[in-house]
Amino acid sequence: MSWRRLKNLRRRLPFRPHNCVSSEALERLRAWGAEVAIVLGSGLRALADSAQEQIAYSVFPDIPAPSVQGHLGRFLRGSVGNARVIYAQGRSHLYEGHSAVDVTAGVRILQAAGIKRLILTNAAGSTNPEFSPGSWMMVTDHLNLTGTSPLVGQAGFVDMSEIYSAPWRAVFRRTADSLGLILHAGVYAGVLGPQYETAAEVRMLRRLGADAIGMSTVLEAIQARALGLEVAGFSCLTNFAAGLTERTLNHQEVLTTGEAAATHFAELLRAAL
Repeated sequence: MSWRRLKNLRRRLPFRPHNCVSSEALERLRAWGAEVAIVLGSGLRALADSAQEQIAYSVFPDIPAPSVQGHLGRFLRGSVGNARVIYAQGRSHLYEGHSAVDVTAGVRILQAAGIKRLILTNAAGSTNPEFSPGSWMMVTDHLNLTGTSPLVGQAGFVDMSEIYSAPWRAVFRRTADSLGLILHAGVYAGVLGPQYETAAEVRMLRRLGADAIGMSTVLEAIQARALGLEVAGFSCLTNFAAGLTERTLNHQEVLTTGEAAATHFAELLRAAL
């Protein structure tokens, strides 16, 4: 193998040494002193409105620039309750033409910056008739239906039997109950996209055990688990999936519903953290 091919291969590996990351930008992230990071999905940018400082994703060559409306592409320094946090405001997706390694680059950078716990949020369609739009679902498990993994390229035999931390889920459950907030719990199906699912596909996914469907999160959760991070996942249920109602689906509805639901989730985070 030529030196050039070897160099290109090393650039694609899921786990690279931290000194391959932009050192100056990484040191700025480390200096924020956060151990919790929150990845914000579509329509959830309002959660970071109180953030004090930002670093654009563009200073990290490994992170692709998000191209979807509602994904600004920056890390923000903030606090939730008594916890210092880093918000990852926006993400890139497989359907934008990126690889599984590309779309999980932010998780690896956050881990290199000292993050120990990761909260993944997303906008999702509800396949469960009892989980109404505008409410939140805590992810208990997922179905990776993207056809890929950020661990491809190495023997990454990582246990996924409890990818979403049960102790952390218990904390959020107790907190939601004490606040009187509706917080469903269920299985998230991660699909490739970018098209929404057909009614037949939704019926299939429901039979497979999915309570919500989206186009993100699962690869980030796999990467975070492989890096030893404690993971929690939350879906903002922005609409019923195809076939559950007669309405057609559109991204603007996703953004609008997510913005309206962000207040309740912010309240949950403040109390839990």
